[in-house]
This record gives sequence, structure tokens and C-alpha cells, in this order.
Amino acid sequence: MNALKMAVIGLGKMGLHMIEQAKNTQMERPVEIAAVCDANEEGLKAFAAAHPSVKTYVDYQQLLDEQQIDLVYVAVPPRYHYPVVMEALKRDIHVFCEKPLANSLEEARRMLEAAEQAAERAGVVNAVHFSMPHEPAVLKLQDMIRQHAAGSIRKIDLILQFPQWPRSWQQNDWITSREQGGFILEVGIHWIHMMQQVFGPLHVLEAQVTYPADQPNACEQEVQAVLALSDGTRIHVQGISHFAGEERVSMVVYGTEGTIALENWDELMSGPIGQPLSAVDVQESSSELPVLKHVINRIQGKPGKIYTFQDGYEAQKVLEALRKN
Repeated sequence: MNALKMAVIGLGKMGLHMIEQAKNTQMERPVEIAAVCDANEEGLKAFAAAHPSVKTYVDYQQLLDEQQIDLVYVAVPPRYHYPVVMEALKRDIHVFCEKPLANSLEEARRMLEAAEQAAERAGVVNAVHFSMPHEPAVLKLQDMIRQHAAGSIRKIDLILQFPQWPRSWQQNDWITSREQGGFILEVGIHWIHMMQQVFGPLHVLEAQVTYPADQPNACEQEVQAVLALSDGTRIHVQGISHFAGEERVSMVVYGTEGTIALENWDELMSGPIGQPLSAVDVQESSSELPVLKHVINRIQGKPGKIYTFQDGYEAQKVLEALRKN
């Protein structure tokens, strides 16, 4: 079987991680990293030295002009998702895009329309890299919610606390900017999408976002918000950065019969009313990761659990409502 030719646009942490996944994951169809693109010429030179068989570019349009690419993975900062994705879709190339889908709701809407047209025209697959619903702890959480393990849901808390932002392993300019960065966009989008999959549609009722008064282009330092599920159940969002203490990224579901908590991404805990929380047994073998293998399956016309641009658009609606209030 001929290898699927994949291009990676953006060689930051996520781009390099995806390349390793493509190399080390057994797929239904072999994947060849045919070309990469990044604006950092020094980084490109280092990559080329380590991967001499991969073509390197600083211009993504030149890459798409010169290479016969089957799939593009878009890992550039959010403000560049739109032009790269639209160019790939225009050429009927399958697209796997990092989250969030776009840098605005209008961009997301246009990208969704273009993706639907390409899918109808040429069977082009579109997917957003939402990984949380594939995680073993989230799969178990979803089962517990479906089985009413905590009874009827009374309320949900989402806690986003970062003593340092950006985090030590994520130092770059765009992630601190008001336009494309901040923990609501970078981290909150994961939880927004996951909660949409587990609980259904979300609606922002009110939100207050606090920015540094002396830094007009800096990202938020605090958010207080109230969201609602379709049945009116409230979700209270509390986020803060730049403080003394521990990082915490967690969701707590309060029910009529108990509580379920997903602490720090993957520590699932639960307990009945009046009792302390204890760890829930999670089968790591249930993991559906990496998402890339599902994308490849769908390209092959086989079953695969992917989240499309429609899912990305629905998450973007909540994200933008939070950021603009």
C-alpha cells in the first residue's frame, strides 16, 4: 500500500510531537512525512539536518504547489489557521487542524463552509485535534455520567489555575497575547469541547474577564463565568493566573447522590454524599489515542472517531462568548 503523504505546517511543540506520532504509531495506512513548513529558518535547518529525506519550506503555499500532499496537519498559531486551512481545502487536501479551529468565530464559520464544500466535492476529510474525549479517564467519566453514578447533576465547576502563564514548557510570544493566547483559549477550549461531548450543548450566561491594566495587548489573568447546559444546569468557571500556589486544571460534577471530579486532566475521583473522594479505576488500555490514527482511518473510508470542523465551530462559539464578555 502506498504511503499517505503528510505535510506539517508549524514546527513548534505540537508539530514535532505529531511527526513523532506519525513515525511511531501503527496505522491502517503507512504515513510519510513528505514536507514541513515553518517561519523559523534556524529551526528548519536543524530539522533538515536530522530528517534529510523531508522537504523543508518557509512558505506553505510553495510547499502545496510543489508537493503532492494527501494530508496537511496545521500546527501554526491560531491567527494563521485560516489562510493555511483555506488554501489546503481549495486544493482538496485532507486537513487535520490544531485547536482552536480559528482565531475568530467568523473565520471558523468560513472554514466550516469550505470544509463541507470540499467534503461534498471530493470527499475531503476535516478534523480538529481534540484529544480529551479519547483519554481513558474521560471515557470512564462519560460512562459514569450516562449511568447517573452521581445521580442527577446539580452543578458543575471548571477550575483553571496557573501560577505561571505561560507555563514553563510553553514560552512563546503569541501564547501571552490577547489576540491568540491566554489560558481560556489555550486550555479552556479542551474542556469546553470535552464538556460538549459529555453533557451536550453549552451556553454562556455571563462572563467577566480581567486583563492587566498596564498591558493592552496581554492575555487575561482572571475569568469568572456562568454557563448552562440545555436543561439549565449551571457550570461555574473560575480561572486565574499569576499567583502563589499550585496549578490546578479540574472539573467537579456535583450530583444528587455524589460527586465526580476530573482533577488535573486525568485523575478521576468520585464519592457518595458526605464521604471523601477516592480514585476511580481507569483502564489505560481503553485509550483511543492518538487522534491521528482515526483521521487516517476516515481518509481510508473506514470508521474513525474524529471531531470535525462542525465540532470545532461549536466549541469556538462558546470560546468567543467567554472571551468577549
